[in-house]
Amino acid sequence: MHCPDQKGIIASVTELIHANQGNIVYIDQYVDRVNNLFFMRLEIEFHFKTRSMDAFQHDFDQKINQAFQAKSNFYFKNQKPKMGVMVSKYDHCLYDILAQYNTGRLHCEMPLIISNHEDLQTVAQQFNIPYYHIPVSKETKLKAEKNQLKLLKQHKVDFIVLARYMQIVSKEFISNYPFKIINIHHSFLPAFPGAKPYHMAYQRGVKIIGATSHYVTEELDSGPIIEQDVIKVSHLHSVENFIERGQDLERLVLLRALRLHIERKIMVYQNKTIIFN
Repeated sequence: MHCPDQKGIIASVTELIHANQGNIVYIDQYVDRVNNLFFMRLEIEFHFKTRSMDAFQHDFDQKINQAFQAKSNFYFKNQKPKMGVMVSKYDHCLYDILAQYNTGRLHCEMPLIISNHEDLQTVAQQFNIPYYHIPVSKETKLKAEKNQLKLLKQHKVDFIVLARYMQIVSKEFISNYPFKIINIHHSFLPAFPGAKPYHMAYQRGVKIIGATSHYVTEELDSGPIIEQDVIKVSHLHSVENFIERGQDLERLVLLRALRLHIERKIMVYQNKTIIFN
């Protein structure tokens, strides 16, 4: 939940939970003093007898949301969100996602993989995930996105991960999943754009390689950042070393971002993220 910062928020919330026989097992809060905003995340165990969750949420709306001008969202911890995966030809992020999913370390469902190429179909088959090939060109982009959205809706996908999907998604596509599309890329932008950023970085003798995972917005690669990491390199490393280390970072950073989203530990406000760990 979040609302304008003011006295009595935590006391009122905890009292309401106690009155409904709830037990708080996790609570964390943050105050943005610049904008005078209060953010809070709670995990609660309930043992309802005569009351239902709908009734509790109604009480919460009446006594908390309206009283404090708050916005709140409720989720059941055992309900797994459905994740749609979109890829092109790079397989390093996809393999890691599938491995973590297959071992149950990503607490979600993965109903499908969509790609603009056929190259990774065999990877999907190894993990028994349906794979849909939808070619994308300049002339067919709008039609392709309509087909992609149709599949995503049919499979009731809650959020999407662009696991090195090498296409720019349109404003219309993004509007169907606001702050629910997660991207990963190297952190050389905007200094080294184009198809061979690692080669350009090597030629300039950069000393740090980074990776950034963020939510996709209309402004390219400028959405709210979820996770980042860096690793040092030197003149001793080849271009191949740069690429290998960069891809390792991309895998790790993307998985951390996915876990945070799946566990509902991220709040987005004014193009930045508040992350509860």
